[in-house]
Amino acid sequence: MIAAIDKEGKKALLAWARATIKARLEGGPEARPPSGPGLDATCGAFVSLHEEGRLRGCIGRIVGGSPVVETIRGMALAAAFEDPRFEPLRPAELPKVDIEITLLSPMERVSSIEGIEIGRHGLYIVKGWHSGLLLPQVPVEFGWDRETFLEQLCYKAGLHSDAWKAPDAELFSFEGIVFGEKEE
Repeated sequence: MIAAIDKEGKKALLAWARATIKARLEGGPEARPPSGPGLDATCGAFVSLHEEGRLRGCIGRIVGGSPVVETIRGMALAAAFEDPRFEPLRPAELPKVDIEITLLSPMERVSSIEGIEIGRHGLYIVKGWHSGLLLPQVPVEFGWDRETFLEQLCYKAGLHSDAWKAPDAELFSFEGIVFGEKEE
């Protein structure tokens, strides 16, 4: 079950993510975390930053171990300053960045790839010490079909494109509630 958060709660989480990043950039105190229906729920969550339509940072937790407001705080900071694919965010970039949040349902083992729905399911693969995750919105953004989605998931995990077929590969799906500043 994904946390039930209303429109105002989503706006509050987006504002909280931005305020948290801004406070770190400016060296000032953090704002008080928002409160409201669903904001004390625990679930996995990712925070994605986009600058001029391009990914600028994305970090998340697959499983929530703390209230979603705390998870969003940590993931916003990690996306802005710790994503190893990007340099840390600079103050001049923050006004150009759009923030997107994805709240995750619990993972479910995939029994048949026919059940994977593009735009509805995200995927997570584990094979040996390799693992990779792609959020539900990724295949939509790139126009991938199911097979391409699985191949790209394997590449992200550092595996061969058909590694998902291996008997020792564990494939999981999840759903996400995706919302962002661009929607406001």
